[in-house]
Amino acid sequence: MHMADALLAPAVAATMYVASGTAAGVSIHKLRKDDEPQKLPTMAVTAALVFAGQMINYTIPGTGSSGHMCGGMLLSALLGPQAGFLSMIVILAIQCLFFADGGLMALGANIWNMAFYGCFVGYYLIWRPIIRSHWFGSGKAALRARVIAASLIGCVVTLQLGAFSVVLETSLSGITELPFGAFLALMQPIHLAIGLIEGLITAAVLSFVFESRPELLRDVNESGEPLPAKRSLKAVIAVLAAVALLVGGGLSLLASSNPDGLEWALFGNAEAGYSENMGLDEEDFGVQSKAAETAGSIQEATSFLPDYAFADNDTPVGTSVSGVVGSALVALVAVGICLAGGFFRKKKS
Repeated sequence: MHMADALLAPAVAATMYVASGTAAGVSIHKLRKDDEPQKLPTMAVTAALVFAGQMINYTIPGTGSSGHMCGGMLLSALLGPQAGFLSMIVILAIQCLFFADGGLMALGANIWNMAFYGCFVGYYLIWRPIIRSHWFGSGKAALRARVIAASLIGCVVTLQLGAFSVVLETSLSGITELPFGAFLALMQPIHLAIGLIEGLITAAVLSFVFESRPELLRDVNESGEPLPAKRSLKAVIAVLAAVALLVGGGLSLLASSNPDGLEWALFGNAEAGYSENMGLDEEDFGVQSKAAETAGSIQEATSFLPDYAFADNDTPVGTSVSGVVGSALVALVAVGICLAGGFFRKKKS
C-alpha cells in the first residue's frame, strides 16, 4: 500500500504530513510518561520483525495480485498505540529513504494509511475492547480466542480504512484517470483478502507471545486470569529476533512477484493473463510536480539498496542483504530514538 509521489498533489501530501506529524507529536508526549523498560528490547525486535514481514508479498489466489503485512495491529498490541505508531514511522521512513519503497513526498500519507489506523483505531476501537470483553467466556482459552479475534478483526478493518484513504487522497489530488467509484471497487475487496492473511499472521505471532510471555500483550493482565510465563523475556526476544532474520534474510527470496494491492488496482497484471484494472501506464501516470521531482532526487541519492536489491545487479543476495540490513537499521534507529527521547526509563518515585 506504499503510495508513490505521483499519486498525490503537493497540497494533499503536505496535509498528510501535518496529520501524521501531529499524531507523532502526541505520541512522543505520552511516551515521555512511560516507565516500562522492557518495552525497549520488545520495540527493537518487533519493529525489525515488521520490516522483514513487509518484504514478503504473499499471492492472493485467482487475482494476479499480492499483499504484504502492514504491522500496525501487531505493534500496538505489544507496545501500545503510541510506541507502535513511532515504530511504524521508523520502518516506513527507512523503507522510503534507503530502499526507495514509497515516495518521499507521499511519506506522510503512507504513515497515516499504514500506521495510524492500525495503531490507534486498531488498538482503541478493536484490540482493547475485545481483550477486555467477555467474548468466548472466561479462562485462559477464552482470552487466547479474544487475542486471535482481535488480531483478525483489527487487521481487516484497519486495512479497509487504509485502502479507503488511498482512494480518497488520490481523488482529492485530482487524478482524473482514477474514477472514485471504480478505484474504490478494486481497492476494497483486494485489501479485504490481504487483511485476512495479515490477521492470521498477526494472530500467530501474538498467540506465541501470549503462550510465552503474556504480560507483553497490552490489556491481558486486566483479565483477572492467572497467566504464568512459560519463557523468559530474553528467550522471547531471541525467538522474535531469529524469526526477523530468517524472514528478512531468507524467506524474502520467496516473495510473490505479483503487484501488490495498490499496484494491481492501478496497473493490473495483464502480462500474467489477468485484468488490466485501471490500466494506467506505469511509466507515465498521476500528478507531475516540482515537489515530487525534488523528493525523487533526494530519494535517489539516499537509497543505497533501491527496491531491496543492489543498484548494479538483481542478484538474490541483494534481497537477503536488504532484509538483514534493513531489520538491523530499524531496530537500531528505534532504540536510538527511545534513548534520546528518554522513553521507557524507570521513573523515580
